[in-house]
Amino acid sequence: MIRSLITRSGLVCLIFASLSLLLPAAGKIPESKTSVDFETQIAPLIVEHCIRCHKPGNEKGELSLNSLQSLKENGFLTPGKPAESYLLEVIQVDPETGKAEMPKGAKPLSKEEVALFSRWIKQGAPWPEKLKLQEKSKADLTWWSLQPLAKNNHPATSDVPESWQKHPIDRFIAAKLQEKNLQPSPRASKRTLIRRATYNLTGLPPTPEEVAAFENDASPDAYEKLIDRLLASPRYGEQWGRHWLDVVRFGESNGFERNVIIDNAWPFRDYVIKSFNDDKPFDRMVIEHLAGDVVGKGDPSVEVGTTFLVCGPYDNVGNQDPVQKAQIRANTIDDMIRTTGEAFLGLTVGCSRCHNHKFDPVMQQDYYSLYATFSGVFHGSRVIASKEAQQKRNAQLQPLNARKAELTKEKSKTESAIQARAEKKAADYEKPWVREPVKRTGVEDTFKPVNVKFVRLTSLGLDTSPWAKTGYRVDEFEVWTDEKTPRNVALATNGGIAKGANSRTAGDFAGAYDVSLTIDGKIGACWIAGSPELTIEFAQPETINKIVFSSDRSGAAMSNYKATFLSEYKLEVSSDGKTWREVASSQDRKPVNTRHRRKRFFILEATPDENKRLSKINADIARTDRELAAIPPLPAWWVGNHKQVNGPFHIFVGGNPQRKGDSVVPASMSTLSNVTKAYELKADAPQGERRLALARWLVAKENPLTPRVLANRLWHYHFGTGIVSTPSDFGYMGTRPTHPELLDWLAVQIQENGWRLKDIQKQIMLSETYQQASTFREEAARIDSDSRFLWRFPPRRLTGEEIRDTLLSVSGKLDLKMGGPGFRLYEYLQDNVATYVPRETFGPDTYRRAVYHQNARAARIDLLTDFDCPDNAFAASKRNATTTPLQALTLMNHQFTLDLSQFLAERLQQEAGTDKIDQQIDRAFRLLYARPPIAQEQQAARALIAANGLPAFCRAMINSNELIYLD
Repeated sequence: MIRSLITRSGLVCLIFASLSLLLPAAGKIPESKTSVDFETQIAPLIVEHCIRCHKPGNEKGELSLNSLQSLKENGFLTPGKPAESYLLEVIQVDPETGKAEMPKGAKPLSKEEVALFSRWIKQGAPWPEKLKLQEKSKADLTWWSLQPLAKNNHPATSDVPESWQKHPIDRFIAAKLQEKNLQPSPRASKRTLIRRATYNLTGLPPTPEEVAAFENDASPDAYEKLIDRLLASPRYGEQWGRHWLDVVRFGESNGFERNVIIDNAWPFRDYVIKSFNDDKPFDRMVIEHLAGDVVGKGDPSVEVGTTFLVCGPYDNVGNQDPVQKAQIRANTIDDMIRTTGEAFLGLTVGCSRCHNHKFDPVMQQDYYSLYATFSGVFHGSRVIASKEAQQKRNAQLQPLNARKAELTKEKSKTESAIQARAEKKAADYEKPWVREPVKRTGVEDTFKPVNVKFVRLTSLGLDTSPWAKTGYRVDEFEVWTDEKTPRNVALATNGGIAKGANSRTAGDFAGAYDVSLTIDGKIGACWIAGSPELTIEFAQPETINKIVFSSDRSGAAMSNYKATFLSEYKLEVSSDGKTWREVASSQDRKPVNTRHRRKRFFILEATPDENKRLSKINADIARTDRELAAIPPLPAWWVGNHKQVNGPFHIFVGGNPQRKGDSVVPASMSTLSNVTKAYELKADAPQGERRLALARWLVAKENPLTPRVLANRLWHYHFGTGIVSTPSDFGYMGTRPTHPELLDWLAVQIQENGWRLKDIQKQIMLSETYQQASTFREEAARIDSDSRFLWRFPPRRLTGEEIRDTLLSVSGKLDLKMGGPGFRLYEYLQDNVATYVPRETFGPDTYRRAVYHQNARAARIDLLTDFDCPDNAFAASKRNATTTPLQALTLMNHQFTLDLSQFLAERLQQEAGTDKIDQQIDRAFRLLYARPPIAQEQQAARALIAANGLPAFCRAMINSNELIYLD
């Protein structure tokens, strides 16, 4: 029976022999009389050959081999009785085939190893009670990136220019160049340096005047002064803030199928830009990102940092199924864990969600300790204001709220008196209510036949709100003739015309809620009323005697949809559309609920004096409401909401929230246990304290990963590729550092400089390495084709944002306004889901820097998308640089570039003179390329302008590689 069970369950797929082991490799097979030691002899064999497929969360054949209990429960092993242990049968080699059932697809165990298992079982299968076997990652705690930072590791160099001996960075680079038999390149020209540095630090081209001033400055510190000026520019924060927003997957829509816009996330973007401009210590930014609400409570400039946790995609459909709801919540926290691990530690922590990381020493317990840490974070908006601002507003609101409370009390007292009198007359009032209440699935009214051309339905109250008259739904409205075979003369196909205001429109689905749906002969789709009246005009006068209408004819509307319907109504008819008479109403129907009963009693019982008094009270309340509304609300920003969620917290076996494993608490990751001081909190520790503890652990002085990862990001954005070319993966599947000693030196510099970045960036840019020419040398490229060892400065294409900002800048149209809500390069259409349609015309509102674009997920933005701006559904630690036909087509034919070609032509005429062609050409080259034209270019430009005009010349200049590539 056991064999049959295992066969059906598919007990196969054992671990590849190449996997690294959790436990020591098996030693020499002992003599038969020697006691078998489980930990050193049996456990390594199980880990090597079995545990990958047979462990909790990946239980092939419903069998886990991480504990003795599982083997015994499944009938695989009977301690002391090898002959009754099926385990031995599946691992033994068949003499005829030379194969064993297990491990499947791998080399069978040797006879000695099988014998070892047999003796172990015979000796009672001893297995330490608390020992659970688990697959080990490829890398362990000795992995290079997990070691302490190396200090004072300056290399000695020779056979390089003397200028390369002065700067620590150059000495590191020179040493590696010598090792690879490479020589550095000479220094770049001043024109190249100012263009390179300006784009690098600001994302914009230098002006012709800035280029001329730099080239004419013969002082020895001219280049250093240039760097200082650029670092001090407000444009610096816009450029480097954009880099960081990529890393933290900042987006302004929630993604998933609804993907609705988030209009109040922009303060985080401004916070990031300001933080870089202010050279805020990066360790402080980390703390504010994870726990700004704790360390800066009441300070909006600090609390806004926690948007980091909730600026990723999240599913807000609101699935009410408990299993799916738990899974969605797990996915939401997973996004926070992954982003935190990759952004700060350069570790793919998310790979430990379902099992221990297969490549890096990140345990599943580490993942769920972080899960417990972030368990109190929820997506959403929250009022962010200083204590003073809140007190000031409360002082304004208090007297108005007190007045409204007094008016409301007086109103309630009067209405209660009316209701009390009415209840005494209830029997008389209720006598006319003989028909069934209104039902959403259908209302039918019959009356004496009348010959008319118009029918009008008028709302007198809704089932969800007795006094409201609009917002009800009608899925079908029928008017039937008084004939042997009645006809629905309201139908559009019979010539009927429906009139009524729509209260809701869907930009991405014209007519989705249109009044015409009431007479289309179909149920399901509804008109949502924007007016109390629905009027139907027939093709010709008809004799009618019945009207039927509904909001949910099939009764299939979802519970959260409710198909709001009329509770009170009247039906009128007319021959000319001017004079109307009532033929039916709801007055003889029973009320749909208690609130409507009270409304009817009020109308019947209230005296003229009471109505007059209540009208005055309502007017006073309305005036008070207007005064309250006039007080500006405190800002609500997308910073997340924080709630106390206590344990117990558990590992989710296989990542499934329904399968709870061992308990965990908020704690530091064991990955860095050899080099950092660990922390562990109670499961019921304050949720803010959990996040703050994690943040402080991330930036602790002994933590080597955070400064290493940060240093590498700086290098990446200065040279196009990091010392580790996978900026968010410093693990086994990432690349190894080309200059590990330099990486550590940079990381130490960051720490010793108080985590401020501008100084280390200046050091990088003042190095000879950075100032090299980018000239290609074939002999060097044969050794290092990607310039990873920096024998030249690696040229790069501008990013999509840099290209767009450059076109605006050179055409004189760039609006340098900073901060505030972003602009849109799409038309936003939103109903239940959102649609983003790229704009085809562009005005001054779109001429701001691209970093201020409202960055929605899955929204195609033409030039930006074509030039590889990432979709921020995921973090983008580095940009792609593809070459596609769409890029050329966009630069050549898109309306945006056509407009800017015209603007550039107008600028050239204004600055160089209308009829001075040579000066226009010279100015264009200096604006776009930071250099004058050579003779052949001047001649070709003249010919182009003569044949096609100045805008065509500007269009050609915009489409050149020289504009969008940086040497």
